[in-house]
Amino acid sequence: MSVLTFTDRGIYCPAGDFFIDPWRPVSRALITHGHSDHARGGMGAYLATDLAAPVMRHRLGDIRLDTIVYGESRRIGGAQVSFHPAGHVPGSAQIRVEVGGEVWVVSGDYKVVDDGLSTPWEPVRCHAFISECTFGLPVFRWPSQEDIAADLNAWWSANAAAGRFSLLGAYSLGKAQRLLHMLDPAIAPILTHGAVEGTNEVLRAQGLPLPPTTRVVAGLDLKAQAGALVVCPPSALHSTWARKFGAASTAVASGWMALRGIRRRRGTDRGFIMSDHADWPGLNEAIGETGAHKVFVTHGYTAAFRRWLEEQGYDAGIVATDYAGDEVLAEGEAPADIIDEDAPE
Repeated sequence: MSVLTFTDRGIYCPAGDFFIDPWRPVSRALITHGHSDHARGGMGAYLATDLAAPVMRHRLGDIRLDTIVYGESRRIGGAQVSFHPAGHVPGSAQIRVEVGGEVWVVSGDYKVVDDGLSTPWEPVRCHAFISECTFGLPVFRWPSQEDIAADLNAWWSANAAAGRFSLLGAYSLGKAQRLLHMLDPAIAPILTHGAVEGTNEVLRAQGLPLPPTTRVVAGLDLKAQAGALVVCPPSALHSTWARKFGAASTAVASGWMALRGIRRRRGTDRGFIMSDHADWPGLNEAIGETGAHKVFVTHGYTAAFRRWLEEQGYDAGIVATDYAGDEVLAEGEAPADIIDEDAPE
């Protein structure tokens, strides 16, 4: 019997009778992190890290949720389970499952760079590794966090000096807080969309070091906030909500900004190349550190990345999942339209 199997409801462990990040209702779900494509409503019972639990409750409401700390080993049926840092967003985890001495690890989403907020990635030795490959092509190589911060603050400072608002689109869990952590609060005020600020409140209560922010609400005196940077979900950048800021400068932070043409299609003034997913070097580093011979890849450039892994000597396969990823392209922006996904270097 395989340690894990792949079903139409999610990744399943027969020995423990549980699913990992299921996308359809099941009786017992182990959750890698709080993004909506991995932590869905309708499960009978949930298990997640103590650090991921507050956001899950904030998003899913009154759920039956048990918690586990990083590195704690727990017996579930015939399986030994533990959660280990994935570095993706605060509380995110890889899930290690051992049955009869064979170890499989489900990565969830991950990055190997320490962002200063999430518990840093830790490699977990295993026989089989299920890896995301959202950005599994050689073109995806991220700038350093220091360079991103310098560019971001320079853009904001120039706009503030000209009396313009700076609207920055970023996913409300993880990336928004990472960007806030990079900002220089001395430049001007920092404002937030309600979706971002709601998550900020949960994470601040857990002790995450975020700068002071002000939620944008009806009646807020925007004249008193001249030059402010406004963090909002990308979908809000071209909404009626954004029009209240006048002739603002707009930007989005995403790994997709590494592709020519995407910033133009997004209709923003600036694009900052930043992702909470591993880039090409990060994926290869992480997989190598697991020591796994068998590697399954999910969501992203799965066909191209599997071929690359096979060329490197891995026994590689593809797992079809329902994970959309927190960095999704808009309709009509399919990556294959922009670069040749059949050509890893």
